[in-house]
Amino acid sequence: LMVNNVQTVKAFLPQMIAQKHGHIVTIASVLGLFSTACVEDYCASKFAAVGFHESLAHELVAEEIEGVKTTLVCPYIVDTGMFEGCKIRGEVELLLPPLKPQYCVEQAMNAILIDQPLVCIPRLTYLPVLFRALLPWESNVVAYRFMGSDKCMYPFIDYMQNQAKNNPIKVE
Repeated sequence: LMVNNVQTVKAFLPQMIAQKHGHIVTIASVLGLFSTACVEDYCASKFAAVGFHESLAHELVAEEIEGVKTTLVCPYIVDTGMFEGCKIRGEVELLLPPLKPQYCVEQAMNAILIDQPLVCIPRLTYLPVLFRALLPWESNVVAYRFMGSDKCMYPFIDYMQNQAKNNPIKVE
């Protein structure tokens, strides 16, 4: 996916610059801003998307490019089934339930329309980003454990393993 993003920007950015008009939107994840256990590959790909986007946004500013805007969209878990079974602490999940896809689209569109450079969905997910930047590692570990974020993927992994056992892939 990252290659596609780079290729798409390479294809369209020169014309955007020439016309002094355009908007580059990168859909990443909050797991591109902070991480959790057992999804290292997913986090790495999202950190790459965030890094690419931020570097591009800095380049547009440094080159004083006018009219080309950027928005980085970082949603929490979207209720698409991709991370079915992922669970955080029950009390915290009341504040951070999986998001409806339509809600994420609406929040992303609003951010684009007002030229917001970064949108974390929901806003509560800005806190771990702030904590990660300001607090020592050990404090973040304590917060992750309290919220159940440290082992939130364990039920997901169990769910996926059970799915694989109950629905084996048939090779013909």
